[in-house]
Amino acid sequence: MFALLLLGASALVPGFTTTTTPSRREVFEQAAGVLGASLIAPKPALADGAVSQATVARSKGIYGARIAALKGAVDKGDFDAVVDEKLAFELFNSGAYMLKSPTSKEKKAASVAATNEILAACEAKDKSKLKSAYDAFMKNAAIDTSAIDVTAGQGISSDYDWKQRTAKGSIYQR
Repeated sequence: MFALLLLGASALVPGFTTTTTPSRREVFEQAAGVLGASLIAPKPALADGAVSQATVARSKGIYGARIAALKGAVDKGDFDAVVDEKLAFELFNSGAYMLKSPTSKEKKAASVAATNEILAACEAKDKSKLKSAYDAFMKNAAIDTSAIDVTAGQGISSDYDWKQRTAKGSIYQR
């Protein structure tokens, strides 16, 4: 915005070849045009990268549910299904442990190590190693797979809640 104002002001400075002085009306019109353009111009995005319990819960809820749904595939030894959800593991690890605490850092390191073991077991096609690594991951991650008791109250608050359209999101209606 400041650059636009300077650009408009620089147009008002008489140059070496200018022989006519702009009228007061022209000066105000040009200033109003520059001000209007600066107000209409798109503003820069100011994302603060906020980390809260809600963002952590969202990550655990969304990606944790995808990881928990792999239990049947792990038990059967379906390596392709586990590899297909590699991104869910990565997103879980980056989002569920965003809080800047020593406990969170330790759990993230253990979770990343377990993820690497899971992927290594899939690459080696080792069913027992996959099962043990998956169990270690689930124990460390403490993913809650239980559904909300609908008689206890509302499980979602809006369409933007991460629990919407999942087993965790339910509304009790009489």
